[in-house]
Amino acid sequence: MLIDTHTHLDDARYNDDREVMISRAREAGVTTFVTIGCDLSTSQAAVALAERYPFVYASIGVHPHEVKHILDSWYDEFRRLAHSKKVAAYGEIGLDYHYNHSSPKEQRERFREQVQLARELNLPVIIHTREAQEDTMTILKEEKASEVGGVFHCFSGDAWLAKDALDLGFYLSFSGILTFQNATMLRDIAKTVPLDRLLIETDCPYLTPSPHRGKRNEPAYVSFVAQKLAELHADVPGMSLERIGHITTENAKRLFKIA
Repeated sequence: MLIDTHTHLDDARYNDDREVMISRAREAGVTTFVTIGCDLSTSQAAVALAERYPFVYASIGVHPHEVKHILDSWYDEFRRLAHSKKVAAYGEIGLDYHYNHSSPKEQRERFREQVQLARELNLPVIIHTREAQEDTMTILKEEKASEVGGVFHCFSGDAWLAKDALDLGFYLSFSGILTFQNATMLRDIAKTVPLDRLLIETDCPYLTPSPHRGKRNEPAYVSFVAQKLAELHADVPGMSLERIGHITTENAKRLFKIA
């Protein structure tokens, strides 16, 4: 029993075999998927997919790369989309100073606006942060994001960010990066995260875990992330793939308020 808490099921790379890919994940034990909005059109697509499949939920929002495209009318459309019972979160939102596809100033302004909207909609936030840890934490604290909670998706930050995120009451979600040979520091951090704050994800079609690196990622592969987490927490009595699956599933249900 696994929940892939961060997928991009609408991605064009699945256009030829989306049904088969989803079935393959279900057969691999993935009971539930959260598919993520990155702008208005992908948010609309995420909600459409969630309403099509009973085991799929959606998030809505604008990725920091895309915030330069936001129009005022987008927020009204997000409010409309949020009426769907299948919308479980707001995101992915945040800051990305690595590429700066949108200017840092605009990223910060739109991040604040979107945290405010998430609070208005009473939705937990899904956070993307890259090379922007201090500004990300400052905005989350100033905009009272802890009132709705959330998750740092695809966590790849340092121990300082992990501690601050946990102190804020957030969850940390780990992806296929955890299986990469050079991810020693990340594995060390994952060992320290309380079990009741762990989530798993693929971020598919990106970040394919070992042993499938080089191929298109898909939700079935979230089991490799779960297995690595189980290995890292092997000192916990009775730890196993099944137990880490149960723990992360219950955590996801609690955060996203899904059955």
